[in-house]
Amino acid sequence: MTKGRFAPSPTGRMHLGNVFSALLSWLSAKSQDGQWLLRIEDIDPQRSRREYALWLMDDLQWLGLAWDGDPVWQSQRSDIYEHYFRQLQSQHLTYPCYCTRADLLATQAPHESDGRVVYAGTCRHRPPQPGAAAATRLIVPDGDVTFTDGHYGQQTVNLARHVGDFIIRRKDGAWAYQLAVVVDDALTGVTEVVRGRDLLLSSPQQLYVAQLLGFPPPHFTHLPLLCNEAGQRLSKRDSSLDMGSLRSHCSPADIIGFLAYTAGLVPEPQPLSANELIAHFSWDKVPRHDIVIGRSIESLEQKYKE
Repeated sequence: MTKGRFAPSPTGRMHLGNVFSALLSWLSAKSQDGQWLLRIEDIDPQRSRREYALWLMDDLQWLGLAWDGDPVWQSQRSDIYEHYFRQLQSQHLTYPCYCTRADLLATQAPHESDGRVVYAGTCRHRPPQPGAAAATRLIVPDGDVTFTDGHYGQQTVNLARHVGDFIIRRKDGAWAYQLAVVVDDALTGVTEVVRGRDLLLSSPQQLYVAQLLGFPPPHFTHLPLLCNEAGQRLSKRDSSLDMGSLRSHCSPADIIGFLAYTAGLVPEPQPLSANELIAHFSWDKVPRHDIVIGRSIESLEQKYKE
């Protein structure tokens, strides 16, 4: 059985770009008579808030994007991550990293569009510094990882040249994205991952971790990004396009229908439920280029205010 998933971080209200990813992930799974799981990625204690997670779940239900089974909360799975972390350590593929955030320029960020800098391996051969706070990095080989993306085709990435040794546990002890996501996808039986193309470079890292842990990898499909008129991907800073604002003047069918049109699934924006949209779904219809939606959503909002 196909098992898809939506795995948001509860660091603010969902915006239209998040809903776009959730909708296409849901449609992909349901068009194959599969299941769609919900995972709350709340492992960052500094930014995650339970109230944001509850808002998120309420928004999904309001939109008609029902998930199967109980949500998985990453904050409740630390012992599981610890087990697999020790497994990687036992392979002698990890080392402590004492670099500061300023040194790294936030290299651990999982978004390609955030200006990732390849880690130079500064700490790989440094002697341990007892008592000093350290992240843990995973050593990567100087070799290619090749996979076929469901939307963008064959991808080949050399981890050493394009990523560098990456963090699997932060200095504050929090689990890093690239470890937790691999463990969770494997243990919950996820077979396909549908998400924005800003996470495309994370896929070879996750395939490498899955290989080291002996997990079967999921199939990856990445989506074009929804962008504002400046060509910047939508973020939680675009408050006019968050679900709090959209719910104040649009119905679920308005939003689903607009996103269906944006994704190329229907020829014009019209109110549609998520269930009605299953029959229209095809990856062949979805564009590969990023989608500027600024004026379009303003027109939609105005239409339904009148």
